[in-house]
Amino acid sequence: MANNYLIEYKQKLVSAAEAVKVVRSGDWVAYGHFAMAPKLLDQALAHRKDELRDVKVRCVSPMHMVEVAQIDPKYEHFIYHSSFLGPYDRKLGDRCMHIPGLYRTAAATIREEHAPHVNTVFLKTTPMDDHGFFNFGTSCSYQRALCDRADHIVVEVNNKVPVCLGGEQENVHISEVTHIVESDDYPMPVLQQDTCATDVHKNIARYVVEKLEDGCTLQLGIGGLANYIGKMIADSDLKNLGVHSEMMCDAFVDLFEKGKITGSQKSRHKYKMVYTFALGSQRLYDFLDRNPACAIYPADITNDPERIGLNHRQVAINNALMVDIYGQVCSESVDFRQISGTGGQLDFTYGAQLSKGGKSFICMPSTQRMKDGTVVSRITPFITRGNIVTAPRTLPMYIVTEYGRANIMGKSVWKRAEMLINIAHPDFRSKLIEEADKQKIWTRTNRIL
Repeated sequence: MANNYLIEYKQKLVSAAEAVKVVRSGDWVAYGHFAMAPKLLDQALAHRKDELRDVKVRCVSPMHMVEVAQIDPKYEHFIYHSSFLGPYDRKLGDRCMHIPGLYRTAAATIREEHAPHVNTVFLKTTPMDDHGFFNFGTSCSYQRALCDRADHIVVEVNNKVPVCLGGEQENVHISEVTHIVESDDYPMPVLQQDTCATDVHKNIARYVVEKLEDGCTLQLGIGGLANYIGKMIADSDLKNLGVHSEMMCDAFVDLFEKGKITGSQKSRHKYKMVYTFALGSQRLYDFLDRNPACAIYPADITNDPERIGLNHRQVAINNALMVDIYGQVCSESVDFRQISGTGGQLDFTYGAQLSKGGKSFICMPSTQRMKDGTVVSRITPFITRGNIVTAPRTLPMYIVTEYGRANIMGKSVWKRAEMLINIAHPDFRSKLIEEADKQKIWTRTNRIL
């Protein structure tokens, strides 16, 4: 390591308590995303609550409870925001302000002249390398855009963070960093996966895998169902698969280790597993560390539909909460309550549509059991009041439940209603037909019999 970098490092090395003094009342403070949300800096900022007012904090699905978000909001010390809610964000209820948006446009929005100014960015990173760079680890997303706009760049270095090779825009140089904080090297947070797949999950996965081809390029969304589909692909006869995905998950490790992923048939980023963030087990993080088979990019590259569409046979596999008989997809809210966010589902569903031979899959169980024990259909007459349309009816291709798959692309309103009702749970099909009649979806000559 060059001596001048070491000298600069020592000059900028401070305690977390000292580093957070750059924050002033009224500031916007951005945290790193997902597994890369900083802990020490967050705790130190929370300790300054009596000195601060109206500090806006922005994060994305942190894997721990953010300290500043737990402080009583009535005093308005901190106002917490998340552009994609995770389990800890959801526990905050009304204390978490949601920032809607497409994942691919986040960087452009931050760089926009009229966007809220980023006063300070707190990033958990790898230790500095011999060339003076701090790697962003498992979350590239729009970290570089935040650094480009911020007045203060504060890094919280942690030896447990894997070095995720790019790509581009996967690091920040010490010359740009204003403060360095050394952590106690606390472990990377892991995402617990439900390994007990139900018969419903197995049937959904089977309907998806049946339509995949050798040489296709995969995107898997977040959640246990998508991860299980990946594991079923690993046990299939498919070969020469590629990866272009926003999320890198454990299923891709299984696929790679079983020789399914080569990337040799990819049209773009040949032989590389492309992603913008990773979330999973320690095994996944160990796999990513300095692995030249993987390339992390910012989300405005990974999630750009036109770039996605340049891959032939791009496959997008995502989850949903509800699909109505028009083909509208809700994947992020329930009864006025934000559950997650738009994320990259819209980006990849559209990207797969642009891809030569591409296919998109929106997957979900046909029913949901509510807290009071009642069972409701996830295929509905219309997106119900208080829910948000994540993907419009013009984009999805395959909708999949345990009762089958419906390719609604290019179908008329009455035909897609017929196809979607046919993959609903049998107990709800008659009622859905009645509701479709009330909405005058089909004419007398085109009724479902």
